[in-house]
Amino acid sequence: MTIISDPLQYNEDDLFVDLRGATGHTLFLKCEGFNFAGSIKLKAAIGMVEAAERDGLLNQWSILVESSSGNLGVALAMVAASKGYRFLCVTDPRCNATTRRLIQTLGSGVHTVTEPHPTGGFLGARLDHIRRLCASSARYVWLDQYANPNNWKAHHRTTAPAIARQFPDLDVVFIGAGTTGTLMGCARWFRRWNRAVRIVAVDAVGSVSFGGPSGRRLIPGLGMSVHPPQLDASLVDDVVRVEEEDTVRACHQLAQRGFLFGGSTGTVVSGATAWLERHGAPDLTAVAIAPDLGERYLDTVYSPSWLIENYGDGVLAPPAPLADARPA
Repeated sequence: MTIISDPLQYNEDDLFVDLRGATGHTLFLKCEGFNFAGSIKLKAAIGMVEAAERDGLLNQWSILVESSSGNLGVALAMVAASKGYRFLCVTDPRCNATTRRLIQTLGSGVHTVTEPHPTGGFLGARLDHIRRLCASSARYVWLDQYANPNNWKAHHRTTAPAIARQFPDLDVVFIGAGTTGTLMGCARWFRRWNRAVRIVAVDAVGSVSFGGPSGRRLIPGLGMSVHPPQLDASLVDDVVRVEEEDTVRACHQLAQRGFLFGGSTGTVVSGATAWLERHGAPDLTAVAIAPDLGERYLDTVYSPSWLIENYGDGVLAPPAPLADARPA
């Protein structure tokens, strides 16, 4: 029996879904959404806030501020509510209404930038707004998930060891690339493990993280419109880029099996399946990290009208295999 008095005390770290029946490959999905924040971002949120506390950066007048397209905003709102801080999430129109309401329900504020930066897109506009806030008052404490080492250290301390405990014969791990905190934390840990593990980053088409032009991205979570400051590409063995239409198909195919996952998870599963179609072997053991669950995507990824408006009425028909993604 588990009894807690604080939402930060619970985070299921050892739940995996066997996707062999769905993909035809030995692929296991590490589910990171089973905590009160609903995503893997709770680990980074706790790590960054507690580090700021240790460094003496926070007091009773502090206002935490962070740029987020959604899930980190919810996680930080939960951490702030638990610890008694104020929090302002700076987001953009891609953050869906459900997520904004969650942040506000937890007692935090939301500011939505409406115009993209000329070169940095909506992310650049969000960061500019935060810099102006911090310049206006010393009360604002920017955690800066993009450059904060406590982002990747949270996954170095928890996520990678949890995978290794369950899969001592692991051959390859698939990790979505957003801020690259999860990617870098796991990559650094596995580089020092006693077994060679192939690190495959999964990115969204239109992201500039691993080069290439910036493009339209409607599904929040993975991908960046500026180069991630934490990214050390030398720690990554392969990169797979996934079209958003393939993300949608993967989400719906998993939902048809009873697993309701979010857009980031759909991207990772699609990319992992594509890589395994080309490089897999019968005895290869692979794990993909699922950052989120699907409830916050009911008005987007799982909404027929939203899909038709943004991708056309053929995005789900005919059904495409989970492997329908484009390697870099």
